[in-house]
Amino acid sequence: MSQPTSPRPLRRLGFLTIGLFDPADPGRGHESTLRLIELGEQLGFDSAWVRHRHLQYGISSPVAVLAAATQRTSRIRLGTAVIPLGWENPLRLAEDLATVDLLSGGRLQPGISVGRPHHYDRIAPALHPDTAGAEEFGHRRAERLLSFLRGEPATDFSGVEGIEVYSDRVQPVAPGLAERVWYGAGSLGSARWAGGQGLNLLTSNVVRAEESEDFAEIQRSQILAFRAEHPEGAKARVSQGLVVIPTDGATAAQRAKYVEYVRGRTSRTTAPQGPGRIMYAEDLVGTSAEIAERLSGHAAYREVEEVAFALPFSFGHEDYVQILTDIATGLAPALGWRPIG
Repeated sequence: MSQPTSPRPLRRLGFLTIGLFDPADPGRGHESTLRLIELGEQLGFDSAWVRHRHLQYGISSPVAVLAAATQRTSRIRLGTAVIPLGWENPLRLAEDLATVDLLSGGRLQPGISVGRPHHYDRIAPALHPDTAGAEEFGHRRAERLLSFLRGEPATDFSGVEGIEVYSDRVQPVAPGLAERVWYGAGSLGSARWAGGQGLNLLTSNVVRAEESEDFAEIQRSQILAFRAEHPEGAKARVSQGLVVIPTDGATAAQRAKYVEYVRGRTSRTTAPQGPGRIMYAEDLVGTSAEIAERLSGHAAYREVEEVAFALPFSFGHEDYVQILTDIATGLAPALGWRPIG
Protein backbone atom coordinates (compact mmCIF):
# COMPACT_ATOMS: atom_id res chain seq x y z
CA MET A 1 0.00 0.00 0.00
CA SER A 2 1.25 3.49 -0.82
CA GLN A 3 2.28 5.80 2.00
CA PRO A 4 -0.22 8.39 3.26
CA THR A 5 0.13 11.81 1.71
CA SER A 6 1.14 14.82 3.76
CA PRO A 7 -1.78 16.66 5.35
CA ARG A 8 -3.24 19.28 3.03
CA PRO A 9 -4.76 22.51 4.31
CA LEU A 10 -8.37 22.00 5.30
CA ARG A 11 -10.52 23.59 2.60
CA ARG A 12 -14.10 22.93 3.72
CA LEU A 13 -15.30 22.81 7.32
CA GLY A 14 -18.56 21.13 8.32
CA PHE A 15 -20.23 19.80 11.42
CA LEU A 16 -22.76 17.04 12.05
CA THR A 17 -25.47 16.87 14.70
CA ILE A 18 -27.83 14.06 15.65
CA GLY A 19 -30.49 16.50 16.86
CA LEU A 20 -31.60 14.69 20.00
CA PHE A 21 -34.70 15.88 21.84
CA ASP A 22 -36.69 15.32 25.02
CA PRO A 23 -39.78 13.30 24.04
CA ALA A 24 -41.79 15.50 26.41
CA ASP A 25 -40.70 18.63 24.50
CA PRO A 26 -39.50 17.69 21.00
CA GLY A 27 -39.97 21.18 19.61
CA ARG A 28 -37.22 22.57 21.82
CA GLY A 29 -34.75 19.99 20.55
CA HIS A 30 -35.53 20.78 16.93
CA GLU A 31 -35.21 24.49 17.65
CA SER A 32 -31.80 23.84 19.19
CA THR A 33 -30.69 22.08 15.99
CA LEU A 34 -31.82 25.03 13.87
CA ARG A 35 -30.04 27.48 16.15
CA LEU A 36 -26.82 25.46 15.85
CA ILE A 37 -27.09 25.59 12.06
CA GLU A 38 -27.56 29.36 12.25
CA LEU A 39 -24.53 29.59 14.55
CA GLY A 40 -22.52 27.48 12.11
CA GLU A 41 -23.22 29.96 9.35
CA GLN A 42 -22.25 32.88 11.61
CA LEU A 43 -18.97 31.16 12.49
CA GLY A 44 -18.14 30.58 8.83
CA PHE A 45 -18.69 26.83 8.60
CA ASP A 46 -19.04 25.66 5.01
CA SER A 47 -21.64 22.98 5.79
CA ALA A 48 -24.01 21.69 8.45
CA TRP A 49 -25.22 18.08 8.42
CA VAL A 50 -28.03 16.36 10.31
CA ARG A 51 -28.20 12.70 11.19
CA HIS A 52 -31.23 10.52 10.60
CA ARG A 53 -32.97 8.51 13.35
CA HIS A 54 -36.18 6.46 13.06
CA LEU A 55 -38.28 5.41 16.08
CA GLN A 56 -35.77 7.20 18.31
CA TYR A 57 -35.59 10.58 20.00
CA GLY A 58 -33.62 12.23 17.22
CA ILE A 59 -34.32 13.78 13.83
CA SER A 60 -36.60 11.40 11.92
CA SER A 61 -37.21 13.80 9.03
CA PRO A 62 -33.98 15.61 8.19
CA VAL A 63 -35.34 16.91 4.89
CA ALA A 64 -38.13 18.70 6.76
CA VAL A 65 -35.68 20.12 9.31
CA LEU A 66 -33.41 21.35 6.53
CA ALA A 67 -36.38 22.93 4.77
CA ALA A 68 -36.77 25.09 7.88
CA ALA A 69 -33.02 25.76 7.93
CA THR A 70 -33.14 27.08 4.35
CA GLN A 71 -35.31 29.95 5.58
CA ARG A 72 -32.97 30.84 8.46
CA THR A 73 -29.65 30.75 6.59
CA SER A 74 -28.35 32.07 3.29
CA ARG A 75 -24.89 30.63 2.67
CA ILE A 76 -24.08 27.45 4.61
CA ARG A 77 -24.56 24.17 2.73
CA LEU A 78 -27.09 21.79 4.27
CA GLY A 79 -26.56 18.04 4.29
CA THR A 80 -28.04 14.74 5.45
CA ALA A 81 -25.61 12.22 6.92
CA VAL A 82 -27.18 9.96 6.01
CA ILE A 83 -30.67 9.03 4.83
CA PRO A 84 -31.03 5.22 4.97
CA LEU A 85 -32.92 4.44 1.79
CA GLY A 86 -34.45 1.26 3.15
CA TRP A 87 -36.97 3.51 4.91
CA GLU A 88 -37.76 5.56 1.81
CA ASN A 89 -39.61 5.53 -1.48
CA PRO A 90 -36.93 6.83 -3.89
CA LEU A 91 -39.40 8.69 -6.11
CA ARG A 92 -41.04 10.54 -3.21
CA LEU A 93 -37.66 11.26 -1.65
CA ALA A 94 -36.43 12.71 -4.94
CA GLU A 95 -39.38 15.13 -4.96
CA ASP A 96 -38.66 16.24 -1.39
CA LEU A 97 -34.93 16.67 -1.99
CA ALA A 98 -35.47 18.70 -5.15
CA THR A 99 -38.00 20.94 -3.40
CA VAL A 100 -35.69 21.68 -0.47
CA ASP A 101 -32.75 22.25 -2.81
CA LEU A 102 -34.72 24.91 -4.66
CA LEU A 103 -35.77 26.53 -1.37
CA SER A 104 -32.10 26.65 -0.34
CA GLY A 105 -30.88 28.17 -3.57
CA GLY A 106 -28.91 25.05 -4.51
CA ARG A 107 -27.26 24.43 -1.12
CA LEU A 108 -28.55 20.93 -0.38
CA GLN A 109 -26.01 18.10 0.01
CA PRO A 110 -28.01 14.84 0.26
CA GLY A 111 -26.16 12.00 1.93
CA ILE A 112 -27.60 8.52 1.46
CA SER A 113 -26.89 4.89 2.27
CA VAL A 114 -28.45 1.52 1.51
CA GLY A 115 -28.99 -1.63 3.49
CA ARG A 116 -31.63 -3.56 5.38
CA PRO A 117 -33.18 -1.35 8.09
CA HIS A 118 -32.06 -2.11 11.62
CA HIS A 119 -34.49 -4.42 13.47
CA TYR A 120 -36.26 -4.98 10.15
CA ASP A 121 -38.17 -8.07 11.28
CA ARG A 122 -39.84 -5.98 13.97
CA ILE A 123 -40.57 -2.88 11.94
CA ALA A 124 -41.45 -4.47 8.58
CA PRO A 125 -45.17 -4.86 9.44
CA ALA A 126 -45.37 -1.08 9.86
CA LEU A 127 -42.87 -0.02 7.20
CA HIS A 128 -43.61 -2.43 4.33
CA PRO A 129 -46.66 -4.42 5.48
CA ASP A 130 -47.54 -5.94 2.10
CA THR A 131 -44.11 -6.13 0.44
CA ALA A 132 -41.69 -6.86 3.29
CA GLY A 133 -40.22 -9.96 1.67
CA ALA A 134 -39.96 -8.43 -1.78
CA GLU A 135 -38.22 -5.15 -0.90
CA GLU A 136 -34.73 -4.67 -2.36
CA PHE A 137 -32.33 -2.89 0.00
CA GLY A 138 -29.16 -2.86 -2.09
CA HIS A 139 -27.59 -0.41 -4.50
CA ARG A 140 -30.47 -0.62 -6.98
CA ARG A 141 -32.53 1.43 -4.55
CA ALA A 142 -29.92 4.19 -4.63
CA GLU A 143 -29.67 3.95 -8.41
CA ARG A 144 -33.41 4.59 -8.68
CA LEU A 145 -33.09 7.74 -6.57
CA LEU A 146 -30.13 8.95 -8.62
CA SER A 147 -31.96 8.37 -11.88
CA PHE A 148 -34.89 10.50 -10.70
CA LEU A 149 -32.57 13.28 -9.51
CA ARG A 150 -30.78 13.21 -12.86
CA GLY A 151 -34.06 13.78 -14.66
CA GLU A 152 -34.49 10.35 -16.19
CA PRO A 153 -38.09 9.29 -16.92
CA ALA A 154 -40.12 7.97 -14.00
CA THR A 155 -43.08 6.94 -16.16
CA ASP A 156 -44.07 6.57 -19.82
CA PHE A 157 -46.99 8.95 -19.36
CA SER A 158 -46.91 12.71 -19.83
CA GLY A 159 -49.09 15.37 -21.37
CA VAL A 160 -52.48 16.90 -20.72
CA GLU A 161 -55.45 15.10 -19.25
CA GLY A 162 -58.43 17.41 -18.92
CA ILE A 163 -57.05 20.49 -17.16
CA GLU A 164 -54.17 18.59 -15.52
CA VAL A 165 -50.64 18.68 -16.99
CA TYR A 166 -48.37 15.71 -16.24
CA SER A 167 -44.61 15.27 -16.49
CA ASP A 168 -42.80 11.99 -17.07
CA ARG A 169 -39.97 13.21 -14.82
CA VAL A 170 -39.78 14.10 -11.13
CA GLN A 171 -40.82 17.68 -10.45
CA PRO A 172 -39.55 20.15 -9.50
CA VAL A 173 -36.24 19.94 -11.34
CA ALA A 174 -33.25 20.98 -9.21
CA PRO A 175 -30.29 21.59 -11.53
CA GLY A 176 -27.02 20.13 -10.26
CA LEU A 177 -28.54 18.30 -7.30
CA ALA A 178 -27.55 14.84 -8.55
CA GLU A 179 -23.89 15.96 -8.63
CA ARG A 180 -24.15 16.93 -4.95
CA VAL A 181 -25.22 13.52 -3.65
CA TRP A 182 -22.94 11.90 -1.08
CA TYR A 183 -22.74 8.23 -0.18
CA GLY A 184 -22.07 6.98 3.33
CA ALA A 185 -19.75 4.01 2.87
CA GLY A 186 -18.38 1.78 5.60
CA SER A 187 -16.81 -1.00 3.54
CA LEU A 188 -14.46 -1.36 0.58
CA GLY A 189 -17.25 -2.64 -1.63
CA SER A 190 -19.57 0.27 -0.94
CA ALA A 191 -16.70 2.74 -1.37
CA ARG A 192 -15.87 1.26 -4.78
CA TRP A 193 -19.55 1.36 -5.80
CA ALA A 194 -19.85 5.02 -4.81
CA GLY A 195 -16.75 5.85 -6.82
CA GLY A 196 -18.07 4.03 -9.87
CA GLN A 197 -21.29 6.03 -9.62
CA GLY A 198 -19.37 9.31 -9.55
CA LEU A 199 -20.76 10.23 -6.14
CA ASN A 200 -19.06 12.08 -3.30
CA LEU A 201 -17.92 10.00 -0.32
CA LEU A 202 -18.89 10.50 3.32
CA THR A 203 -16.70 8.67 5.79
CA SER A 204 -17.62 8.50 9.46
CA ASN A 205 -16.39 7.14 12.76
CA VAL A 206 -17.72 3.68 11.88
CA VAL A 207 -16.08 1.25 9.41
CA ARG A 208 -15.96 -2.47 8.70
CA ALA A 209 -12.64 -4.16 9.52
CA GLU A 210 -11.78 -6.07 6.34
CA GLU A 211 -8.03 -5.81 5.75
CA SER A 212 -6.81 -4.34 9.04
CA GLU A 213 -7.79 -3.57 12.61
CA ASP A 214 -6.31 -0.07 12.52
CA PHE A 215 -9.20 2.35 12.08
CA ALA A 216 -7.25 5.06 10.27
CA GLU A 217 -5.72 2.56 7.83
CA ILE A 218 -9.11 0.99 7.14
CA GLN A 219 -10.63 4.36 6.40
CA ARG A 220 -7.71 5.34 4.21
CA SER A 221 -8.05 2.10 2.21
CA GLN A 222 -11.70 2.90 1.58
CA ILE A 223 -10.84 6.42 0.40
CA LEU A 224 -8.22 5.09 -2.01
CA ALA A 225 -10.60 2.39 -3.29
CA PHE A 226 -13.28 5.03 -3.87
CA ARG A 227 -10.96 7.31 -5.83
CA ALA A 228 -9.60 4.41 -7.88
CA GLU A 229 -13.12 3.88 -9.28
CA HIS A 230 -14.19 7.53 -9.52
CA PRO A 231 -14.03 9.36 -12.88
CA GLU A 232 -12.23 12.25 -11.17
CA GLY A 233 -9.67 10.04 -9.49
CA ALA A 234 -7.65 11.76 -6.79
CA LYS A 235 -9.79 14.90 -7.15
CA ALA A 236 -12.99 13.10 -6.11
CA ARG A 237 -14.52 14.69 -3.01
CA VAL A 238 -14.26 12.89 0.33
CA SER A 239 -15.42 14.26 3.67
CA GLN A 240 -14.19 12.78 6.92
CA GLY A 241 -16.43 12.69 9.98
CA LEU A 242 -14.78 12.10 13.35
CA VAL A 243 -15.97 13.17 16.80
CA VAL A 244 -13.78 16.07 17.96
CA ILE A 245 -14.24 17.92 21.25
CA PRO A 246 -11.91 20.93 21.61
CA THR A 247 -11.74 22.27 25.15
CA ASP A 248 -10.09 25.69 24.68
CA GLY A 249 -13.20 27.64 25.73
CA ALA A 250 -14.72 24.98 27.98
CA THR A 251 -15.32 25.43 31.68
CA ALA A 252 -13.71 23.05 34.15
CA ALA A 253 -17.04 21.24 34.53
CA GLN A 254 -17.42 20.90 30.77
CA ARG A 255 -13.89 19.56 30.38
CA ALA A 256 -14.50 16.95 33.07
CA LYS A 257 -17.76 15.90 31.39
CA TYR A 258 -16.11 15.65 27.98
CA VAL A 259 -13.21 13.55 29.24
CA GLU A 260 -15.60 11.18 31.03
CA TYR A 261 -17.75 10.89 27.90
CA VAL A 262 -14.76 9.87 25.79
CA ARG A 263 -13.50 7.48 28.47
CA GLY A 264 -16.85 5.68 28.47
CA ARG A 265 -16.70 5.13 24.70
CA THR A 266 -13.04 4.23 24.27
CA SER A 267 -13.32 0.50 24.98
CA ARG A 268 -15.33 -0.06 21.79
CA THR A 269 -12.48 1.39 19.69
CA THR A 270 -9.86 -1.20 20.62
CA ALA A 271 -11.07 -4.13 18.49
CA PRO A 272 -13.72 -5.07 15.90
CA GLN A 273 -17.20 -5.40 17.37
CA GLY A 274 -19.72 -8.16 16.62
CA PRO A 275 -20.07 -10.52 13.66
CA GLY A 276 -19.93 -7.56 11.25
CA ARG A 277 -16.45 -6.66 12.57
CA ILE A 278 -17.44 -3.04 13.06
CA MET A 279 -14.73 -0.66 14.20
CA TYR A 280 -15.26 2.72 15.81
CA ALA A 281 -12.91 5.68 15.75
CA GLU A 282 -11.56 7.03 18.99
CA ASP A 283 -13.16 10.35 19.93
CA LEU A 284 -10.66 13.21 20.07
CA VAL A 285 -10.80 15.50 23.12
CA GLY A 286 -8.27 18.16 24.14
CA THR A 287 -7.10 21.59 23.13
CA SER A 288 -7.31 22.60 19.49
CA ALA A 289 -3.54 22.28 19.20
CA GLU A 290 -3.59 18.76 20.64
CA ILE A 291 -6.40 17.59 18.35
CA ALA A 292 -4.74 19.17 15.30
CA GLU A 293 -1.51 17.31 16.07
CA ARG A 294 -3.35 13.99 16.37
CA LEU A 295 -5.19 14.58 13.10
CA SER A 296 -1.94 15.40 11.32
CA GLY A 297 -0.83 11.84 11.99
CA HIS A 298 -4.17 10.22 11.10
CA ALA A 299 -3.68 8.21 7.88
CA ALA A 300 -7.19 8.88 6.56
CA TYR A 301 -7.31 12.55 7.52
CA ARG A 302 -4.11 13.07 5.52
CA GLU A 303 -6.06 12.08 2.39
CA VAL A 304 -8.89 14.63 2.68
CA GLU A 305 -9.44 18.37 2.38
CA GLU A 306 -12.87 18.60 3.97
CA VAL A 307 -14.52 17.38 7.14
CA ALA A 308 -17.89 17.13 8.86
CA PHE A 309 -16.83 16.90 12.48
CA ALA A 310 -19.50 15.09 14.51
CA LEU A 311 -20.90 16.61 17.69
CA PRO A 312 -21.09 14.14 20.59
CA PHE A 313 -24.41 12.61 21.62
CA SER A 314 -26.39 13.86 24.60
CA PHE A 315 -24.62 17.13 25.40
CA GLY A 316 -26.42 20.38 26.16
CA HIS A 317 -27.00 23.25 23.75
CA GLU A 318 -24.41 25.48 25.43
CA ASP A 319 -21.86 22.66 25.20
CA TYR A 320 -22.42 22.50 21.45
CA VAL A 321 -22.08 26.27 21.16
CA GLN A 322 -18.70 26.10 22.90
CA ILE A 323 -17.51 23.16 20.80
CA LEU A 324 -18.55 24.72 17.48
CA THR A 325 -16.99 28.04 18.46
CA ASP A 326 -13.70 26.36 19.38
CA ILE A 327 -13.70 24.33 16.16
CA ALA A 328 -14.21 27.42 14.01
CA THR A 329 -11.86 29.74 15.89
CA GLY A 330 -9.15 27.33 17.07
CA LEU A 331 -9.05 23.83 15.62
CA ALA A 332 -9.96 24.52 12.00
CA PRO A 333 -7.51 27.45 11.60
CA ALA A 334 -4.82 25.21 13.09
CA LEU A 335 -5.60 22.76 10.27
CA GLY A 336 -5.22 25.47 7.61
CA TRP A 337 -8.90 26.38 7.16
CA ARG A 338 -10.01 29.94 6.54
CA PRO A 339 -13.66 31.05 6.45
CA ILE A 340 -15.04 32.42 3.21
CA GLY A 341 -15.76 36.15 3.22
